[in-house]
Amino acid sequence: MKISVLTFLVLLNYQLLSGQSEVHKQQIKKIFHQALTNGKSYDWLDHLSNQIGGRLSGSLNAERAVIWGNQQLNEMGLDKVYLEDIMVPKWVRGTFEYASIITGPGMSMNVPVCALGGSVATPAAGLRAKVVEVKNFSELEVLGEEKIRGKFVFYNRPMPPDLINTFEAYKKTVDQRSNGASKAARLGAVGVIVRSMNLRMDDYPHTGNMRYGNLPNKMRIPASAISTNGAQLLSSMLSLNKDLYFYLKQDCKNYPDVPSHNVIGEIKGNEFPEEIILVGGHLDSWDLGDGAHDDGAGIVQSMEVLNLFKQMNYQPKRTIRVVLYMNEENGLRGGITYAENTKRKNENHIFALESDAGGFSPRGFAFEANEKQFKKIKSWKTYFEPYMIDHFTLGESGSDIGPLKNGKIVLSGLRPDSQRYFDYHHSANDTFEAINKRELELGAAAMTSLIYIVDQYGF
Repeated sequence: MKISVLTFLVLLNYQLLSGQSEVHKQQIKKIFHQALTNGKSYDWLDHLSNQIGGRLSGSLNAERAVIWGNQQLNEMGLDKVYLEDIMVPKWVRGTFEYASIITGPGMSMNVPVCALGGSVATPAAGLRAKVVEVKNFSELEVLGEEKIRGKFVFYNRPMPPDLINTFEAYKKTVDQRSNGASKAARLGAVGVIVRSMNLRMDDYPHTGNMRYGNLPNKMRIPASAISTNGAQLLSSMLSLNKDLYFYLKQDCKNYPDVPSHNVIGEIKGNEFPEEIILVGGHLDSWDLGDGAHDDGAGIVQSMEVLNLFKQMNYQPKRTIRVVLYMNEENGLRGGITYAENTKRKNENHIFALESDAGGFSPRGFAFEANEKQFKKIKSWKTYFEPYMIDHFTLGESGSDIGPLKNGKIVLSGLRPDSQRYFDYHHSANDTFEAINKRELELGAAAMTSLIYIVDQYGF
């Protein structure tokens, strides 16, 4: 049988591609085996959570975490490990908050609250005032200064339970936490109480960052989150008695910025070292729990990518860099500083992957990419189907890598199952005990596999 030269070349190319594909499948199988049998992510997270704890920017624990991260990356034997200087906000919670609903003389009920990050304190004796409940800023504006002045504004808009993507539900409600105090203060409110960003009914108040914008210091009012159970109780009691009082005492304080660091390590590429593939998460956390899901999980998973490559003696074509960002929670200084410095150094990042959605079972990845890039990414799905991590979508990647966006780089975020994430997010129950070892390791393996495929194919 005679075949043309063109046909022969097509068949040869097909065989080469098939062989290459099989090599990649076997390599990903090895990655998962190594992560599930010899990975370090779980032990690392145990130390970060239980020996260091909550790591709010500007705190002693945040700097202990920087030292720990630098030490662990150096122990891997990476080609380069260094610290990147940044300045970060310093906000201190002080003594824990106290709140109660007062219905009459000697008649009060305590409710769980916590100060929102960046809030000012109440007077030393606390703050006692009547309450106005609203669902959104439109309702607030309709009530106006006459009905708001001298009162607490209670923002009670729950996360929509019918949205399957819980991060979309979060976006529908988080504005009341971020901007609620500044809007209420302009109408004369004395303080704000915000329903926690949580789909579950429980007694854990969830903190998070808030901002006053250009509001003068003398107009700034205390802002506190109330647990979902507490919000339901306050709302039901207001429906029976509009004249009840709320008492709040919190002792938080803002200080001048302080120095801190991003922690960075890399394996140099042996073919295209000038092309950088980045993986990372944020080293800081809120101070109520130990930040195991947000974002200790993302930190140890990102570190595990380079650790697995070292264990497997994999020499990447491109430079693989891990960045442990500082100050995602209340300023994004780490992400912004890193992007500014990499632009100044004229570095060529082709891909950046972030893990900041908890240590739950991985389902796939979100990508910020153009049509041509995403078409290529979708052609890789066959490698990920056996591990049930092939849900590839266009969407937001991550906060810390966002400042790298330039129209050329592909940004991506690990997407674990999100249904339980907001049970723990920014609250005292975000602890190591809430982590499932296997789910954490599967996430690390998924990230390593994607980084491996990007390194092999490039863009």
